[in-house]
Amino acid sequence: MKEKPKALGRGLSALIPGASPERIGFAPARRDFFECAIEDVYPAGDNPRQLFDGERLKELADSIRAQGVIQPLVVRQRPGSGYTLIAGERRWRAAQLAGLKSVPVVVKDVAPAQAFELMLVENLQRADLNPIEEAEAYQRLQTDFSYTQEQLAARVGKERATVANSLRLLKLPPPVRSRVASGELSMGHARALLGIDNTAALERAAARVMSRQLSVRQTEELVRRERNGAPAKKAPPAPSASVKDLEQRLERALGTKVRLAQKSQQAGAVVIDYHSLDQLDGLLEKLLGPHR
Repeated sequence: MKEKPKALGRGLSALIPGASPERIGFAPARRDFFECAIEDVYPAGDNPRQLFDGERLKELADSIRAQGVIQPLVVRQRPGSGYTLIAGERRWRAAQLAGLKSVPVVVKDVAPAQAFELMLVENLQRADLNPIEEAEAYQRLQTDFSYTQEQLAARVGKERATVANSLRLLKLPPPVRSRVASGELSMGHARALLGIDNTAALERAAARVMSRQLSVRQTEELVRRERNGAPAKKAPPAPSASVKDLEQRLERALGTKVRLAQKSQQAGAVVIDYHSLDQLDGLLEKLLGPHR
């Protein structure tokens, strides 16, 4: 009788660097592998991966139709009956498209909370998540496990700065976040746009980046201008003919430049220029009289 490969199902226990099977919730002795009816396998409702490319899924279905499912799906026992996917939802979907009646599965005895962590790491290692899915998964892990960013980075095998930059994407307004998830805006574009604090201005800048197809460097320059630019001051309204006439009469009487600064139709200020203390004394004498 042919011995089963010893490495079968081993990959997920090594997905989290430095984690033993006991640390990630596996029962150490349980390694079940069999051909399972495809209708007995159910997707996980909290899979961090939400978007599946239809064209790539069809290509995988064609391959499975010709070669079968080469790598088994990893599942856990479902309450009641059947099995819930931990890893391999894309293969499961493609197998359905290919018309398969059963798929190979490896059953792992893992708690639901740890199952999500394993799903995330499996997707990260395959680079299957878009930037927003990845950020949302990190946030979910922080919430469910109370991880610090350092602990989270260690669990998923990433640099802390990488995790921190990913989580910052969740500060984007929803319309911009959806553009990043669809790939219309790259991670680099998103990080640059986060330099704009005002939500409306950020959305306008994102629309400009897309319409003009700006590079990341051009986007950074756009954000720099947005942050440094001050709103243009409105030019003061031109003085009316009566105001100009009054200014000229005051200038003739005082012998210096006079401006009327109107604050409203009925209020304002009179600005009288002087260029020396002697000229100021002369102005005071004219305004207050010689016996001031």
